[in-house]
Amino acid sequence: MNRSVNQIVWSSLLPAFFLLVIVFPWGVSAERADELLSKTKSQVSPTRASRSHYQIQLRVDLDGRSYTGCERVRWVNSSERPSAVLYFHLYSNLRAEGSVFSSADSSNPVDIDEPRIEVTKVRVGLPEVLLPFSLDEQGTTLRVTLSEPVAPGGSVEVELEFKGTVPEIDAEEAAITTHVIKQVSAALRDEREIRTARDINFRCRGVMLLGTAYPVLVVHDGDEWRRKVEASVGDTVFNEAADYDVTVEASAGVMVFASGVSTVGKDAVQQTSTFSGNGLRDFAIIAGRNLHSEQVAVGPTVIQSVFLAEHERVGKRVLAAGANALRLFDSRFGALPFKTITIAEAPLVAGLGSVEFAGLDVIASAFYVDFDAPSTRNLPELIREQRPAVEQSLEWTVAHLVAHQWWGAAVGNDPAREPVLDEALSSWSALFYFKEIHGAEQAAVVREDQLLGVYRLYRTFGGEDMDANRPARDYRNTFQYAAIVTTKGAMMYCELQRLLGDEKFFAALRGYYKANLFEIAELDDLRGALIAESPIEQRRTIARTLSRWLDSKRGDEDIARPDQELAASLGIPVKQGQQRKGDRNALTVFARVGKFFWQQMTRIR
Repeated sequence: MNRSVNQIVWSSLLPAFFLLVIVFPWGVSAERADELLSKTKSQVSPTRASRSHYQIQLRVDLDGRSYTGCERVRWVNSSERPSAVLYFHLYSNLRAEGSVFSSADSSNPVDIDEPRIEVTKVRVGLPEVLLPFSLDEQGTTLRVTLSEPVAPGGSVEVELEFKGTVPEIDAEEAAITTHVIKQVSAALRDEREIRTARDINFRCRGVMLLGTAYPVLVVHDGDEWRRKVEASVGDTVFNEAADYDVTVEASAGVMVFASGVSTVGKDAVQQTSTFSGNGLRDFAIIAGRNLHSEQVAVGPTVIQSVFLAEHERVGKRVLAAGANALRLFDSRFGALPFKTITIAEAPLVAGLGSVEFAGLDVIASAFYVDFDAPSTRNLPELIREQRPAVEQSLEWTVAHLVAHQWWGAAVGNDPAREPVLDEALSSWSALFYFKEIHGAEQAAVVREDQLLGVYRLYRTFGGEDMDANRPARDYRNTFQYAAIVTTKGAMMYCELQRLLGDEKFFAALRGYYKANLFEIAELDDLRGALIAESPIEQRRTIARTLSRWLDSKRGDEDIARPDQELAASLGIPVKQGQQRKGDRNALTVFARVGKFFWQQMTRIR
């Protein structure tokens, strides 16, 4: 385990004797139990003094699709060995399979449509000492050699200068029809789909999103640096919690929004925004001239909605839903440590309906559809007919993203290794939101539309049932990822809630949240929190339930079987495991699917 639960919290929840009793029902050996207990005793939650601190100055050129920056980073060696090197991830240099990152700053046609970040100088100390550095892992990792090793418990401050560019995304790539057709393709074909840096670093329709615009320290797990970055259908950004103070300069009239609390200063030439945030796992920026915002306070936290002027009515609905979600989750999961949560629209490319960062959630502009606006008449009639589905999906996504501030941001996990920890738990949280805000009847409809229906459609089109506890690289596309990770994982939490009852289930979630705040959690931490709240006679049942949903292929029994009538009407083989690949008449088939398929394809993935 990277970092186990807080000693003080566990001492009150789980005495040593109790822990040994709990782990045995999972099939854990006595040696493994001793190992877990030893880690529990020796690990303590990180304090602010032990967290890394970033002081970043950025100059953003919206029109030039570029930026320059300088950052001072304080790193604390929390391992038991001295370290003479530091590693930073350069996520913007991540390329798709088969593409090679070009280290030269050139207009290589293969590389020109991708974002890039280049470090130009690394130095330390006064007087200034230049440090040697090099690129590893196909340009995604920067290796910095220190002038002297950092002892265990010691710290070092280094300063990096860097610059970067982002590509221009064609507006058609971000249109709602393109999003829908992309999902159709994923359903009808067995083509591999992955996320790359281009998805979250771009300019489109006058809006710039900088999701990974600075070098960030690689996760330091014990004595190991988790250097490998692998493109998959899931999230690729994986960082430790750190404190940030960031200054962003942009031309006058360019609005800048980012993670953290902000203040803005303006003059005739440029606008300077400063942001600060503690315990953030990343720092993302969205900028544009036509961006508007509204905000409301929910307790000590301000939630803000950022939208284009023509989407004001939708932006206000997003704000209302976000405030409701924040208020609900704060009361049930524990107080969120972030002072500001921003939900912004941006023209995300088809295949990516939303993306979450610490303190900043982004939803594809394609789904900010104001069905009462005259411009909606330009949309295909089949999409206009799905107004309830689109609006419901937008509210679901808002609740899901706000929940990610607890599951994935405040409590971290490795999304490449265990996506079920943050994605599935956030989806369950969105379902819980609908039940509390709109009632059980509406929650049942949403449960069918957003979860069960996705799995049923996936299986109907020949998708193979899989165990949910797999790394993100095992999933071929967002359709499969949503059916297995999101649906199966979320329904697992529903079953655990049913077995434990609300009181014990929410106590387990609060314990998990409190014990792993600002840490990187693993499935063992969640298992421990759930078992800790289970009566003795129920622990084996809880353990078997976790195993059933995470490690077996029982989706047809537990969720939904393939729709054979729909499959027959589309000419899809009913036999399990057969998939229709490379159908050249995809749109013809798509047109025959009917209302249910259209509802599913207008979901935000």
